[in-house]
Amino acid sequence: MTYTIGEMARLLNIAPSALRYYDKEGLLPFVKRSSGGIRIFDQQDYEWLQIIECLKKTGMQLKDIRRFIQLAMQGDETIEARLDLFIKQREVVKKQMEDLQETLDTLNFKCWYYETAKEAGSTETPQNMPLEEIPEPYREIRRRMMQVPQFSEDC
Repeated sequence: MTYTIGEMARLLNIAPSALRYYDKEGLLPFVKRSSGGIRIFDQQDYEWLQIIECLKKTGMQLKDIRRFIQLAMQGDETIEARLDLFIKQREVVKKQMEDLQETLDTLNFKCWYYETAKEAGSTETPQNMPLEEIPEPYREIRRRMMQVPQFSEDC
């Protein structure tokens, strides 16, 4: 089965202009065209585009995605290089997830903080609360927020 650019965009939940941009940036060398120059997508293209979207969501730059596609188009002699690329990107995503977890933990702390302040009628209550009275899941966040980083004299 083949798909138009609009159909493929709907399947991927992206704008058709994104697919045109990917093509312009050299990310779609595998896409066929009709005699009139219209892009014709198939099931295999859908799989490629899912990988492209996945890599974009990880924050990978288009030049690196293009490099992956070039490697894949070269065949099996580039398997190791492609594996290395995915291993490195997996580490990037793990770090992003750690950072996002820290952000979520901070937001959870601030929700508790303002729920406590609302109940007490003042932000002074959670602000001045001794660390041991703060619920356990929020103590480390509070500690971290209270510590001002020290600069070395080399800065």
